[in-house]
Amino acid sequence: MIVREAKRDRPLRVHLWVQDLVRGRGGIQTYSKHLLEALHWALGTENIRVLSKNDVPAVNASHGSPTNACGSWPPKLRTVAFASRMLWDGLTLRPDLIIMTHLNFSPIGLWLTKLRRIPYYCVAHGVEAWDLKRRDCVRGLRAASRVLAASSYTRQRLLAELHLTEDRVRVLPNTFRPDTFRPGPKSELLLQRHAINSSKKIILTVGRLAEPEKYKGYDKIIRAMPRILNAIPKAHYVLVGDGQDRKRIKHLVGSLRLNHSVTLAGAVTDAELPSYYNLCDVFAMPSKGEGFGIVYLEALSCGKPVLAGNVDGSRDPLQNGQLGVLVNPDNPEEIAEALISILNRTYPLPILYQADDLRERTIRAFGPDRFFCEVKRQLDDFRQEEFRRRVPARTPVAGCTRMRG
Repeated sequence: MIVREAKRDRPLRVHLWVQDLVRGRGGIQTYSKHLLEALHWALGTENIRVLSKNDVPAVNASHGSPTNACGSWPPKLRTVAFASRMLWDGLTLRPDLIIMTHLNFSPIGLWLTKLRRIPYYCVAHGVEAWDLKRRDCVRGLRAASRVLAASSYTRQRLLAELHLTEDRVRVLPNTFRPDTFRPGPKSELLLQRHAINSSKKIILTVGRLAEPEKYKGYDKIIRAMPRILNAIPKAHYVLVGDGQDRKRIKHLVGSLRLNHSVTLAGAVTDAELPSYYNLCDVFAMPSKGEGFGIVYLEALSCGKPVLAGNVDGSRDPLQNGQLGVLVNPDNPEEIAEALISILNRTYPLPILYQADDLRERTIRAFGPDRFFCEVKRQLDDFRQEEFRRRVPARTPVAGCTRMRG
């Protein structure tokens, strides 16, 4: 594909298309916020233009970059309004590169490539990109200059299912905020709030209780609880999150007579979330549809043993089992046995009980410095590809050092 060349004497002008930065809560929103911070660091706020579907302009402008936001539109008209804005900004402002953090925007990117030869990168996170049926999104992903997969698992699925070439699909994994998530004592306030005795061995899951997200495996942990309690009577399960699936989960807890051993904590604030991680003795989310799972990084950064599923992107934050326990997410008995062993501190993986090492290795692999430098590397690669046709000799890519402020 022939792409328009940017001038070397100025930074790249990048448009970032996101669903939201403020209004929503979830992995894609968190990824988008971290990506915007990295772009600011690499290129400066004045060179990034943000287009947000669901935020309102007054809120979305707070990050400092020029912004267009369509959250003030009625929901039924918002998609059309946002698509029109993406097209208009692309045609009139002609950025050097568009980066979109949801593949649903890729058909608009394809049109802009056809009309103005504007290249675009598309981020693929997890279930939204697997077994993709929408033909317009399939065409959009295939036409992207690069697809940034949030995990190695998602990359492998994209290569297999969409037959993309390996050089066009790169892994740009999630990051997190280590300064926010760090080891600490169990919160007496939370123990009192939920009437949990301080002697309890607490299993924790953090995730939305939404019908499409039952793949996170919280119901499998509830079904495993009777066996866990038989071995460890002081075990207690805390499930943080809310959503339409709460009613089903509450009924399941009652049917298994686990009302005194399971706490449905509901939604919690961002400020309280680190205290919930530090409340637990093990973080468990045996998912089978996770694209990556930022919650694993947050729990590991708090020095907690982590259990996850072995069939999805959860393998990446646990570094393929080096930092945590991977189990069959469809087997409650295997889940129960692994959790019993972890709580009894007999699981044959010593690092599970070495909080400082868990935190250090997680930061080293997925901390903000690593993420920021990887974003810069992607931008450097893009710039080299842009000029490769003009410059015969390959220009070395400068090293990356992120200075802490």
